[in-house]
Amino acid sequence: MAKVKGTVVVNGERCKGCDLCVAACPSDVLELHPREVNDKGYHYVYMKQPEACTGCTNCGAVCPDGCLTVYRVKIG
Repeated sequence: MAKVKGTVVVNGERCKGCDLCVAACPSDVLELHPREVNDKGYHYVYMKQPEACTGCTNCGAVCPDGCLTVYRVKIG
């Protein structure tokens, strides 16, 4: 079975830091940025462990504002 590598592109300016995507990630890839905020004053999500992303799309499916785009690539 081929392995899959994923990546999540975050629209940090649209993100309101609701934390739903962080909770939905089975690989513990996402986290709210602890210090930085966007123009609206929200801590936005970022990939704290990008190497662990499998591209499952759970985060994108639960985002109420459509801030996340998930890409998947087969490797091996």
